[in-house]
Amino acid sequence: MTKNDIRGLTKDSTADDVLAGIDLTGKRAVVTGAASGIGVETARSLARAGADVTIAVRNTTKGREVAADIEATTGRAVTVSELHLDEIASVHAFVTAWSGPLHILVNNAGIMDSPLAYTSAGWESQLATNHLGHFALATGLHEALVEAGSARVVAVSSSGHGSSPFHFEDPFFVRREYTPNLGYGQSKTANVLFAVEAQRRWGAEGITANALMPGGIWTGLQKHWDPEVLATLKRDAVDVVKTTEQGASTSVLLATAPELEGYGGRYFEDNREAQVVPEIYDVVYGVVPWAVDPEAASRLWDVSTALVDAELVRLGLTTSR
Repeated sequence: MTKNDIRGLTKDSTADDVLAGIDLTGKRAVVTGAASGIGVETARSLARAGADVTIAVRNTTKGREVAADIEATTGRAVTVSELHLDEIASVHAFVTAWSGPLHILVNNAGIMDSPLAYTSAGWESQLATNHLGHFALATGLHEALVEAGSARVVAVSSSGHGSSPFHFEDPFFVRREYTPNLGYGQSKTANVLFAVEAQRRWGAEGITANALMPGGIWTGLQKHWDPEVLATLKRDAVDVVKTTEQGASTSVLLATAPELEGYGGRYFEDNREAQVVPEIYDVVYGVVPWAVDPEAASRLWDVSTALVDAELVRLGLTTSR
C-alpha cells in the first residue's frame, strides 16, 4: 500500500492547503532552520493552524524577525531558540531546556554543496548539520515525543540523495576524494535512512516518522552553486520549481495529516509517497533503493548513536536518551 492520493493534494498545493480544516490547538511543534526558505512557511502554516511553534535557528536575530512576521500574519506568537546543529553542545543545550510533550518535530535545517569543512568533533560539515545534529536532536527529544502520545517526526531530505549512498567505511571523507555534491547526497540519504529506522524503533510508541523531498525551490540553500549554472537552471527548470509555500506543503502533510497516522518509514514528494526507482528521474522524482534499505538504516542508527555519544563524552556532557 502506498499513499498516492491524499485529499487531492498535488505538487501545486501549499502548506495552508494541506492544513485546511485541521486544528492544531494544543499541539507543540519545533521547526529547525526556520529563519529562511521553506522553514519559514512550515512554521507559519503550523502556527496559523493553532500550533505552539518554536523555531530553532542559528541566527536568533533573523529568527526574531521571522517570528514577528509570523505573529503579524497569523496572530500567533512564535518562540525563538538558538540551535547550531553542527555543534552537539548546542543540541544538548536545546534538548536539556525542553520540557513537556512535543507533538511535531520538523528537521528542516540544512546546508548544501558546501566546501569541505570539519566541525570541532571532526565531522564533515554537511553530514554533521544535515544528519548527525538532527539525529541528536530527535533522539534527545525522544521522551518528549513519546509523552505527546501521537507525535510526528519529519526529515527534510532531497532528490540529491540519489547522488550517493551512505559510505560507512569513510563517512567524513578522510580517505576518499570529497566533492560537495557527494557530501550533500550522502547526508540526504542519511535523512531518509533515519526516518526508516525511527519508524521501526519508535512506531509502537505512537511516533510516526517520514522523510520527504520538498521540490525545487530557489532559496539561500543554493548559495554555493556556480552563478552561471544557477542562472541556467532557473531558466530551464521552470516546470519543477515551486514557491516556498508549495515547498513547505509536504513537510506539513507529514507533520499533520490524519491519513498518515502510524504510516511511516517512507519518502514523500509533491504530497504523495514516492516510487522506489533505480535512479532519480525528471531531476527531482523518486527514491533510490539505498535510501530505504532497512539494514543500512539500522546500521546508520548504531553508527550515529556511537558518534553522538562519544562527542557528548568528549564534551563532558550526558545524554537524556
